[in-house]
Amino acid sequence: MAKKQVKKTEKKVAKKKVAKEVKGVSKDMVLGDIAAKFPDSVPVMFKQGLHCIGCGMVAFETLEQGCQAHGMSDKDIDNMVDEMNKAVEKAKNK
Repeated sequence: MAKKQVKKTEKKVAKKKVAKEVKGVSKDMVLGDIAAKFPDSVPVMFKQGLHCIGCGMVAFETLEQGCQAHGMSDKDIDNMVDEMNKAVEKAKNK
């Protein structure tokens, strides 16, 4: 197998592993991925004044980057991620 093909295969395997390991929202996730995978977390973002779902950066920016752009502290971001994951868990348990 050519070197290029091996690298592509390794990247695909790595992406699949990451996708399987994702159990909740994390601040390093891209905003669009959060909305697609965890829609029950979106109202928490809206409550914090982050209406990022309608923004053009939704496909590129992480939750942390979006929050920082809106002036949120690291502690505020961590608290929001916790709240988002609680909302996701609550929806799962309904």
